[in-house]
Amino acid sequence: MSQRLLHTPEGVRDLYGKEYAEKLQLENRLRESIHLYGYEDIQTPTFEFFDIFSREIGTTPSKELYKFFDKEGNTLVLRPDFTPSIARCAAKYFCEEQVPLRFSYLGNTFTNTSNLQGKLKEVTQMGVELINEPSVEADAEMIALVVRALRSTGLERFQVAIGDVEYFKGLCEEAGLDEETELDLRAFISGKNYFAAQALLEERGVAEAYQDRLLRLADFFGDMGSLSEAGILAGNERSRRAIERLEQMYSLLKQYGVEDFISFDLGMLSKYRYYTGMIFKAYTYGVGEAVVKGGRYDRLLLQFGKDAPAVGFVMVVDSILEALSRQGVKLPLPENVRKIYYNNENYREKLTEAEQLRSQEIPVELTLQKEQHK
Repeated sequence: MSQRLLHTPEGVRDLYGKEYAEKLQLENRLRESIHLYGYEDIQTPTFEFFDIFSREIGTTPSKELYKFFDKEGNTLVLRPDFTPSIARCAAKYFCEEQVPLRFSYLGNTFTNTSNLQGKLKEVTQMGVELINEPSVEADAEMIALVVRALRSTGLERFQVAIGDVEYFKGLCEEAGLDEETELDLRAFISGKNYFAAQALLEERGVAEAYQDRLLRLADFFGDMGSLSEAGILAGNERSRRAIERLEQMYSLLKQYGVEDFISFDLGMLSKYRYYTGMIFKAYTYGVGEAVVKGGRYDRLLLQFGKDAPAVGFVMVVDSILEALSRQGVKLPLPENVRKIYYNNENYREKLTEAEQLRSQEIPVELTLQKEQHK
């Protein structure tokens, strides 16, 4: 037998025993927090038409997708990201609805990259989407829900960093950048590659004053003081409105009582181009990447025929599980399975005993005694 039959491809893994029990318990904790805010569970397909994740939608680059064909020749994709799928679903079934729609989901996503440095290509994500709601109160609800959900798992040492792509877009507009330059600049700043960003701006002949404003995005990190400074620096109304909205949201987050978990980062940008306003990421100790990502995407649903504002986030379940392990936080697991052994003479008696325990919600494993295995 080939040894290859016993191994998984790079970037995926088996999960079993205690670790899988912990993952299921974690998912239950997160789901309970989400349901407290009135979100309704929804399930979308594991694969969709390629167009759902096309460049025009602004999601994962084509080269990072797992693509295949059906028998009619259509190009299909394993979902790399839930948000476009939820947007498609909402536009299809709730196109005329104007009331706020609250959806929650759980499932696996797939990213086909070769530079993940040992990271998983298949990960479990749980998230929420709030559609038909443009308010700053909705933005604050997202952040407050993230804090509640993470704390429900036992995590206390985490921070939610909040930015706003409108601030960046206002600066780009003010500097007269074309769309291609803006996208290239976004990629460099998102990757914290400010040397490449500076070289790009110099190459495109951007005036030094505008270069300085764009390259100073990295400096606006921290508390409310960084926001005030960014508002003063901005020379355009679009960027100033973004700062004002973040300030309004912070006052709401204080009412939720979660301000200790909040910081601001105007240099934070996402590779997903569909974000249109507030964006955020949650970080905790022991994990290099964000365990939660989200933001506002007011024009994404229009791509599917429904003109509606929306905001949402995704929690990376595998990363949160890793953080809990690294930080020594133990999730309480269900009661261990009790073992009851029987032989040919006492099977009826032991079965009755096992069924009585099961009626009390106590898990039981009924097993033939070893000497009977002959």
